[in-house]
Amino acid sequence: MPKIYARRRLSLVAAFAGLIAMVGLFNGPTASAALPTPVSAATARTYLASLTVATEDRTGYDRDLFNHWITISGTCNTRETVLKRDGTNVVTSSACAATSGSWYSVYDGATWTAASDLDIDHLVPLAEAWDSGADSWSASTRQAFANDLTRPQLIAVTDNVNQSKSDQDPAEWMPSRTAYACTYVRAWVQVKYYYDLSVDSAEKSKLTSVLSGC
Repeated sequence: MPKIYARRRLSLVAAFAGLIAMVGLFNGPTASAALPTPVSAATARTYLASLTVATEDRTGYDRDLFNHWITISGTCNTRETVLKRDGTNVVTSSACAATSGSWYSVYDGATWTAASDLDIDHLVPLAEAWDSGADSWSASTRQAFANDLTRPQLIAVTDNVNQSKSDQDPAEWMPSRTAYACTYVRAWVQVKYYYDLSVDSAEKSKLTSVLSGC
């Protein structure tokens, strides 16, 4: 059982309520309200210093253990909700599918006009979370993590860029758009801190290095 219940009272209700209240900043020219604003670099450095450093273990991981893209409201699931949040002038069908709009991918600087060109990235990948402590979570906590709209954990990005990232941490993969590096690591540390996840030594070294320049 993760410590987050005692430390920060995670709940699905809070996650969904955050969707209504969020106001995000996005380092891209076409965005209005997108990824929830990560904590400051100073706060991220404080958070990072408190994270447990541990060797990662993927034993027993299965993506299906994280129930993702659940229904958020009406016919809209988490993926569709993020697509609408992160895009500009998004039009959706009665089934909540995005039929038109524009999306700016902060990872690589590409702009897309077809939702099929976007993936919803779990900024801290599900496998990475498992490696770092989620293996001991309840099914409901894993579901909350996989559908978290309150923390800067879900973001619409170019599909093949997300696929190239896969389940890698910042020591292994960073967005090619260097202007987004600080935002990315601030978000990464915030999510790991909130969910009381560990970091490995190479990951912490990379995060420390990037944050030192933010």
